[in-house]
Amino acid sequence: MRKVSGLIRLMRPINCSMMGLAVIVGAIISAHDLTVVNDALSRLMLGFITAFTLTGASMAINDYYDRDIDAINEPNRPIPSGLIKPMESLFFAAALTFIGLASAAFTCIPCLLTAIASWIISAAYSTVGKRTGLPGNFLVSTCISVPFIYGGLVMRELIDLNIVFFAALAFLANTGREITKGIADVEGDKIRGIRTLAISHGARVAAYASSASFILAVLLSPIPAILGLMSMWFLPPLILADIGFTWSSLSLIREHTGENAKRIKKITLIWMMISLIAFIAGTIK
Repeated sequence: MRKVSGLIRLMRPINCSMMGLAVIVGAIISAHDLTVVNDALSRLMLGFITAFTLTGASMAINDYYDRDIDAINEPNRPIPSGLIKPMESLFFAAALTFIGLASAAFTCIPCLLTAIASWIISAAYSTVGKRTGLPGNFLVSTCISVPFIYGGLVMRELIDLNIVFFAALAFLANTGREITKGIADVEGDKIRGIRTLAISHGARVAAYASSASFILAVLLSPIPAILGLMSMWFLPPLILADIGFTWSSLSLIREHTGENAKRIKKITLIWMMISLIAFIAGTIK
């Protein structure tokens, strides 16, 4: 049982569930009608399984490559604690990858191709991208935005314009958050040799870059409403989220300390969740 517990911890089931939920949200936004979603429950289940297992595989691969760092910073993680052997984590990742890609193959060919591309991106981040700083931030943000696009493919086998906007906003918002995390984690990242913007160009430059990403997301966010792609219910939560992102940006520019960056990093998750609610609400006619 301890081995099973270790494997569950290795894959981080909460993260996996969130990515599975992102697929379902993408499907809801793409469907424009909740009754259509009810008619595609089997495809949604396959989509959830794909996102869940491929995310778990990426987490296992990540822990394999971070095992030396975790031995110092997080010795209780499954691999450094000795609960899971390094090669076992790779076999586990391979099994999860097989399940995820098989589920994608049973869904549709576009889903399979997207799942393969997403797996490659996540593996690239775990193996080499993490230490590159801003390029690594972009890889993470891509992994965050892909499940929403995947949800559209699950539902309609095409990429809906609403999903493109939402994926773009998710990419920009998460990039801002990743850069903010770099400001908060300067000391640890220096030890690990990670070249974040905060380390290579200073906290001030990183704060401005993070804020620019947030503000660009805010500027683009009304476009779905302007184009008539969303109902009136889209606007109230969107306005709240945009105010939150703008306030967070100004706060970070004014005070780009590690302590404030940690606070902004947590708060922006709230604005991202409210943005998600806005897009779901926008499907209500």
